[in-house]
Amino acid sequence: MSWAENAATFLKNDHVMLTPLSAPDREDIRAVAMDPDIWRYFTVNVGDDADFEKFFDSNLAEHTARRRAVYVIRDRQSGRVAGSMSLLSFAEKDRRLEIGASWLGRDFRGKGINHWAKLLLLQHSFEVLEAERVEFKTDELNVQARRGLRNIGATEEGTLRSFNYMPGGRRRDAVFYSILRAEWPQVRSALSQGPKKAAAAA
Repeated sequence: MSWAENAATFLKNDHVMLTPLSAPDREDIRAVAMDPDIWRYFTVNVGDDADFEKFFDSNLAEHTARRRAVYVIRDRQSGRVAGSMSLLSFAEKDRRLEIGASWLGRDFRGKGINHWAKLLLLQHSFEVLEAERVEFKTDELNVQARRGLRNIGATEEGTLRSFNYMPGGRRRDAVFYSILRAEWPQVRSALSQGPKKAAAAA
């Protein structure tokens, strides 16, 4: 099967469960998405219910069309929806894709949820889809996201200046990171030990 057909699937470990986005997820996502702190460095802004409806419908349309694999992250301890993360920018011919559009609700930050979710998507990308390169990008100003990417073993590659518009008209400088197939065994070993040990090893 192609990446578009095989990217979205059910994934889980002891900490999180990732399920492909579907229409019934709307209200559970809304319950954690209505927090302006989430969207500070996003290319979209979810400030009210109208914004949320547009955001959710866009994500669902992209997922249904298989242009992205949008995942709902659930915290296995509480059973609650914690946020979302996607596989996108498929370049199957070159064995390259991106993990992005990552966000968590306020109650789930700093608890290792992002770490364990990214481990699942990296495993899926390298071991099932057989990617050669998994990339990430974030706003140069997003210090927390940049630290998080370094902590999972991603290599900072450089900054593309004036990359895109942000809500409000600012031009974002985008910092790119990647993990390569040759690096994956070492990265997987570090990530499997948990957030604190992975950060210490990064």
